[in-house]
Amino acid sequence: MQLTGSQIVIECLKEQGVDTVFGYPGGAILNVYDELYKHSDEIRHVLTSHEQGASHAADGYARSTGKVGVCFATSGPGATNLVTGIATAYMDSVPLVAITCNVTTPLLGKDSFQEVDIAGITMPVTKHNFIVKDVKELANTLRRAFTIAKSGRPGPVLVDITKDATANKTEYKKEKPVKVEPYTKDITKESLEQAVKLIKKSKKPYIFVGGGAVISGAGDELKKFVELVDAPVCDSLMGKGAFPGTDDRYTGMLGMHGTKASNLGVSSCDLLIAVGTRFSDRVLGNPKTFAKKAKILQLDVDPAEINKNVVVTSQVIGDVNEILKRLNSMIEKKNNSEWMADIEKLKETYPTTYNDKGLSGPYVVEEIYKQTKGDAIITTEVGQHQMWAAQYYKYSRSRQFLSSGGLGTMGYGLGACIGAQIGRPDKQVINVAGDGCFRMNFNEIITAVKENLPIVEVVINNQVLGMVRQWQNLFYEQRYSNTVLSDGVDYVKLVEAMGATGYRATTKEEFDQALSKALESKKPVVIECVIDSDDKVWPMVAPGAPISDCFDENDRK
Repeated sequence: MQLTGSQIVIECLKEQGVDTVFGYPGGAILNVYDELYKHSDEIRHVLTSHEQGASHAADGYARSTGKVGVCFATSGPGATNLVTGIATAYMDSVPLVAITCNVTTPLLGKDSFQEVDIAGITMPVTKHNFIVKDVKELANTLRRAFTIAKSGRPGPVLVDITKDATANKTEYKKEKPVKVEPYTKDITKESLEQAVKLIKKSKKPYIFVGGGAVISGAGDELKKFVELVDAPVCDSLMGKGAFPGTDDRYTGMLGMHGTKASNLGVSSCDLLIAVGTRFSDRVLGNPKTFAKKAKILQLDVDPAEINKNVVVTSQVIGDVNEILKRLNSMIEKKNNSEWMADIEKLKETYPTTYNDKGLSGPYVVEEIYKQTKGDAIITTEVGQHQMWAAQYYKYSRSRQFLSSGGLGTMGYGLGACIGAQIGRPDKQVINVAGDGCFRMNFNEIITAVKENLPIVEVVINNQVLGMVRQWQNLFYEQRYSNTVLSDGVDYVKLVEAMGATGYRATTKEEFDQALSKALESKKPVVIECVIDSDDKVWPMVAPGAPISDCFDENDRK
């Protein structure tokens, strides 16, 4: 049948099982929005306050559900406002399809009104991107975009469509979406046998879990693998929940704000098994001294990550869940009781603690864990509050902790919270924010109110840009250049003006009561938590130092 390009866009979304789109309309994409109006009973459109909010919401939807997130924007500034969200998804391997529309084909390259080369701009931060000028190419391009976004190592794909391509007609035939199978063709018998050999010889193995274990749904196989290898487990920020944070073998996060037990344990192990992680600089500290006593076995879907940041002893390339499944059938159960006792002693000697005299970030996160019984989906912005949320909430499943790890995007969390709540209406979704981040995205509270979402936004307000100030305090001789935010804004009045419920907490008791009320509410609630501006995230590793040199407040004294 003959359809216009805009009709083909909607039909292709329906083919792919898309039920929600986040976006903001404009002139160039108007044909698509007109067609979307006719299918509002099939595809829900969430109008965000800003295009960046739409891209973060699509990201949060994707991370929480495992589906491809979809966002729309018009040409020019509409498209460029998506870029930070696209880059965020790219750094954290999130499957996203961003659909933008551009000026008509005859106007391309002529500095036309709201014209921008969005394909050129996003090339470094997309897995692939397309510009469609011919309506005949549109359906297959959109189908390819979804396949690329979710295959192998997932990532964002951008499809830019000229306005005339959305208006012109061509023949359309419905197709079933391509089934994306786990990537296994590079999992070789030799690489598996080498991995088994390393594991068998090891007496002090340590398992380091990254975001790839979450993406591949490897939780069950990972648990079996850990038991067979008889090893302690640490994780990266992106790996949270793939292995339960409640398990006795779990030692906490690794790296700059990792636990002492994890940092010291990895520094003394004889085999580090990296499961779906890329060894970021925040994990490594000084790459020359990282796990220098250990052989390193890396399991990852992306061959480009092998020997990129650290030189490894051996590797298995492929879908992590599939690799673990095959290794589990080959490994004989080990007994490393002496090593496990050593790690348990480290955990007992170096627990992660905080000053509990007043309201603080760690207390807030622990209370959220307590009142939600560990079952909430937690999203975060970026900064001290992000680290506290990673340290003090015990994540028991994959896709429970959503945060911008690679790009470190302030302003990510609230949009992601909205997307996650829409994707997982069966779960309570809570965004943990700092006041600096809240200033960047509080306009999306309007979106949450409009959509009647029962999200809870916890703003940890220390009147400063906390993490930057912490660095200034420790490494810049307390020169607090432009990190003080004391501006007299009443956040409670602000959110109430947008239609949400607001609470202010200055004590533990006030926060406990406010959170209890928020969790019972069926509408958006914002809780402002006033804490001391000099509270810090501990432990810490100085930039470029070995992770074994982690220190806390007691070490400084």
